[in-house]
Amino acid sequence: MGRVGTKDSKISTKKNSQLVLRLDKDERDEFVQLCKELDTSAAREIRRFIRGFMKEHAES
Repeated sequence: MGRVGTKDSKISTKKNSQLVLRLDKDERDEFVQLCKELDTSAAREIRRFIRGFMKEHAES
């Protein structure tokens, strides 16, 4: 049987973990609205921040 959700020559990009955080409702709503206006998603921008932060603080 083949693996569900994968293609033969593609690497799966399925997310398999969550990060839960609490923040002010107004701040969250403003962030989500800004993301919509910029044609992106809040999750995408948070992932981009995390990757950049890790890269910036990686030991060389």
